[in-house]
Amino acid sequence: MFAIKDINLDLGEGDLFGFIGPNGAGKTTTMRIIATLLEPSWGEAYVCGHAVQLNPKEIRRLVGYMPDFFGVYDDMTVIEYLEFFAAAYRINGPARRKRCDEMLEIVDLDFKRDAYANTLSRGQTQRLGLARTLLHDPQVLLLDEPLSGLDPRARIEMRNLLRKLGQMGKTIIVSSHILPELADICNKVGIIDRGVLEVNATVNDVMRQVREYNVLVVQPADIVDLTKMSDLLEGHPKVRGVEVGDSEIRVILNRDVEDYSDLPALLIQSGIRVRQFREEELNLESAFMALTKGTAVRM
Repeated sequence: MFAIKDINLDLGEGDLFGFIGPNGAGKTTTMRIIATLLEPSWGEAYVCGHAVQLNPKEIRRLVGYMPDFFGVYDDMTVIEYLEFFAAAYRINGPARRKRCDEMLEIVDLDFKRDAYANTLSRGQTQRLGLARTLLHDPQVLLLDEPLSGLDPRARIEMRNLLRKLGQMGKTIIVSSHILPELADICNKVGIIDRGVLEVNATVNDVMRQVREYNVLVVQPADIVDLTKMSDLLEGHPKVRGVEVGDSEIRVILNRDVEDYSDLPALLIQSGIRVRQFREEELNLESAFMALTKGTAVRM
């Protein structure tokens, strides 16, 4: 039995890596090993060229880890909380207050500097935790479920913050079950299932893996044209099949067909007014379900 097996994440500066998988898949275990909080029972792990078992102190200088849930001290204000952890990182003298002020500004929490940490909202607490994680200026950020439990506004703010950190050159690994939001912020994604990294690629490559054929969604201006539209497209040499819905049709194109610009022209020339003509998007959530359950979409 193994918790994780043969995982290799090749990430560069500025990469935002979405680490997704069902509960118990091995996401948190992987992060804890990278953060040197958990020693692997066998095998080797390297971070920025340093072995986890041999150079844990050096890795801790390079890595910032924020767990899914963490506590704050009831009797500390936000600025006191950060200064406490800055002292633990041996940031002393005037540099300590300056660094804490900079982190509050980055996470847009400076207006709460004198509030007690335990009075913050869930979203503000997450941003405070991220500020604490950034205090020692780590190159690699390990964020375990940073979007969990946030309201829509707080999720948007956190996504924007992660983008900003990526633009600053930080390498970020984010685990989450909020899959469509990972597609929105990450340029690379890994799908792990039962300890095995099933997919490790860019978001676009993941989408291509779970669909062999492009699918178009076409909606006529007049619903009575549905049947006529379906008959026209079904006989086209670029079309593999057509599915008729209540107000639109799905057109499954043949394999490797990328240029379908003649299809809307055909409809218009036949007197059909088209309200909508678009390529159906396969979101990251669908890809996740397909690749972790073996039910990949194969039109």
